[in-house]
Amino acid sequence: VQLVESGGGSVQAGGSLRLSCEASGDTISRYCMGWFRQAPGKEREGVAAFLPSDGSTYYAVSVKGRFAISQDNAKKMLYLQMNSLKPEDTAMYYCAVGRFSGQCGLRADFAHWGQGTQVTVS
Repeated sequence: VQLVESGGGSVQAGGSLRLSCEASGDTISRYCMGWFRQAPGKEREGVAAFLPSDGSTYYAVSVKGRFAISQDNAKKMLYLQMNSLKPEDTAMYYCAVGRFSGQCGLRADFAHWGQGTQVTVS
């Protein structure tokens, strides 16, 4: 499985960005898909996750109501729409694929990771 993120950049506080993650194979339709972020000097944290089998979504408290995770199975794409961005959202953002089908959430076991895309909010 290969994951390639894009869509990061620099934006002013209050602005929006949409991150994209292109996935190889058919895992995007069967396994939990998630977005994570890591800021310098901080631990990686789960931002959002999506379980395709039932459409369940999971969000960190810090982003709920501002971020939205979605996917397009036909295009094998995962998205993260980020609105009302804050300086504390600045981080490297990664997409990931869950290890076990049916298991999902921000603390699920994720087996494959992309290289990340940088988001900077000033």
